[in-house]
Amino acid sequence: MMYAIQRRHRLDGTSREALTRYIESHVALSRDEYYRASPAEITVANGAVPNVLTWGSPIASGFLENDHAYALHFPAPGRPDAPTVLFLHALMSASDTGYRRWAARFNAAGWGACFVHLPYHYSRVPRGHRNGELAITANLVRNAEGLRQGVTELRQLMAWLRTKGVNEFGVWGCSYGGWIGALLASVERDFRFVALLEPIVNVDHAIWQSPTGLALRRELQRIGIERDLPARAFPLTSPMHGEPLCGTERVLLAAGKYDTIARAEDIAELQSLWAGASLITEPQGHFGYRLMSAAWRWVEEQGWL
Repeated sequence: MMYAIQRRHRLDGTSREALTRYIESHVALSRDEYYRASPAEITVANGAVPNVLTWGSPIASGFLENDHAYALHFPAPGRPDAPTVLFLHALMSASDTGYRRWAARFNAAGWGACFVHLPYHYSRVPRGHRNGELAITANLVRNAEGLRQGVTELRQLMAWLRTKGVNEFGVWGCSYGGWIGALLASVERDFRFVALLEPIVNVDHAIWQSPTGLALRRELQRIGIERDLPARAFPLTSPMHGEPLCGTERVLLAAGKYDTIARAEDIAELQSLWAGASLITEPQGHFGYRLMSAAWRWVEEQGWL
């Protein structure tokens, strides 16, 4: 499926130059500078829980639908200032039903929750495309800008929630959302916990070896983009090139034993780089239900709910 979808997106003769120009214009920035955004004017549609939060993205993608950030806010009953967990979904996530159930579980524990529509997903899918289709393609500039959108919008959301009295957060990120969550944790520090479930952490493997990246890398090779070029951007876009500001002891890394996309060995390598982070492994592939419950048990055992 991923091969067929990615084959829809071909590069042209200017793509290598565009990637080089993009990297050269940003590589000197710090992560904080790269993911910095001004405060957002967030509109709240009240009336029923969850509240619908919308605002203009600080990063223009050129797709009207994608340039409007969107989140479902499940405030803790009677506690607008309660700690709030940010749910960051996987690439091409098909439904928010499960996240709504987990939001209710966090609400019952006294937490607020936000389910965030990541770039090119759900309400942000450009007309004529599939859910999440444009988030990861051979267009590496668009991929990087999508990550940048995701992180900067989350920083804006956190800043807005702080104005409501919230001063502590959690991250619950899966796969692509785990990738964005890891980057967010490297520029924000007010997290009681950061739970990353099968996050994409080895960006080099994702591009050049992952089974889901076959069409992507064939397209890169076709126009002469060599392995070293995108690697120059890894200090800004790779979880392995930064550390969580909240402290590694507040981080859970969760891996699937049979996962060939976010490989358990890559997540274990990140744990070695983030000394103090916890690692759990469950017998599942990249898609499964064991890790969500295991992550909840870990957060409970830390006494952080």
